[in-house]
Amino acid sequence: MAAGIGFALIAGMLWGLVFIAPLMLAEYPAMLLSAGRYLAFGLIALPLGWLDRHNLRRLSAADWREALKLALVGNLLYYLCLASAIQRAGGALPTMIIGTLPVVIAITANRRNVQRDGQLPWRLLAFPLVLILSGILLVNHAEMQGMQQTGEWSLQTYGSGVLLACLAVACWTWYPVRNADWLRNHPDRSPRSWATAQGLMTLPLSAILMAGIGLLPESGGVAFPFGPTPQKFILLMLAMGLLASWLGTLCWNEASQRLPTALAGQLIVFETLFALLYAFVLRGEFPPLQILAGIALLVSGVILAVRIRPVGAVESAH
Repeated sequence: MAAGIGFALIAGMLWGLVFIAPLMLAEYPAMLLSAGRYLAFGLIALPLGWLDRHNLRRLSAADWREALKLALVGNLLYYLCLASAIQRAGGALPTMIIGTLPVVIAITANRRNVQRDGQLPWRLLAFPLVLILSGILLVNHAEMQGMQQTGEWSLQTYGSGVLLACLAVACWTWYPVRNADWLRNHPDRSPRSWATAQGLMTLPLSAILMAGIGLLPESGGVAFPFGPTPQKFILLMLAMGLLASWLGTLCWNEASQRLPTALAGQLIVFETLFALLYAFVLRGEFPPLQILAGIALLVSGVILAVRIRPVGAVESAH
């Protein structure tokens, strides 16, 4: 349990990096950011796949198809929606909407994985979930007030950002549940190999997307393929590909193989906390009291939730 929570913490720390890249590369279209990040992930996975070829040979055709689905929905589509949302509505709003993932995944997994994981009792889970959701809403309220005061808020931008962020939530509700299903059903398989397999499946998908961008008029408004600041773009894509995509996925797989899915889902809150931290560092600001209070609620909810132990399917039915 402790090792699983530690791996989830590291995954959140690494995944938080992907929230600031669209702000650092604001002039780049989200489609190019998504293609660039996962093209880098796929290229990094090639030598890793060669080194791990013995374990990868054990994967069946069905396993590779599952890795392809996870790569498409949990990688490319998710980050396309997230990067678009961040560029349309700023860093804070999408971060807070993505922050609802612990609640959404916990509810989803707690209804479908009783036989395998047992169930986190709803009467004990309710209060931590309320704390987590309250913290998310409090931080969101503070950020929205700030946007309105600076004149950055508009209904059109807000609406499109909310919609895209909600689509990202849908993608990443599906991804960890399906990913955990495979890992828990294959306890003899290496989480590292499964992360590499997803990277290998991401490579052709991202290459197709990158080629499609090159065929667009004006390549999405920037010089194709590396845009106006190529060195910065390449370094950020490589950093996200190695740290956030491969190493983050590896740490998350290690956590998913050790923890009940409903509990692991709540620990995605670490991603939200680190994304907020990085965003305020990028702004050069210290978080105001209202945001610190919201973060405290988030952390309190997670601490209470991780102390809850699942009960078996038979016991939870009474």
